[in-house]
Amino acid sequence: MERYVAFDIGDKRIGVAVSDPFNGYALPSLTYTRKNLEEDVNALISIAREKGATVIVCGLPVNADGSEAVQTLKTKKFVEALASRTPIPVVCEDERYTTVMAHETLISEGMRRERRKNFVDALAAANILDGYLSKINKKRG
Repeated sequence: MERYVAFDIGDKRIGVAVSDPFNGYALPSLTYTRKNLEEDVNALISIAREKGATVIVCGLPVNADGSEAVQTLKTKKFVEALASRTPIPVVCEDERYTTVMAHETLISEGMRRERRKNFVDALAAANILDGYLSKINKKRG
């Protein structure tokens, strides 16, 4: 049985989400605060193992028109480091608007700005994973 873990990789924090047991939807899990590349990669591999991941999905930030941005290159470098250190397959998923959607969800729930930063990255990771699961579930028919 497949189990997916998604990471929303930012400069300061990394949001984590995990698929439900049937891979129908994503559940926000936690927010990891970044330290340095080495520690961050090791921590994410540990999280993926703990969650029983068979596939790691990393959000790939691109411009609205789909072109690469500075953040795209930073994220690709991180994803390459992660993929080189774990046998778990690592794939990328377009993350356009996932953080905006996460902020809008938390605002609509009345969450104050100070508290939102603790949840927004995990919720963005869940949005990334939902997009990925939707694609693979369509292919399976």
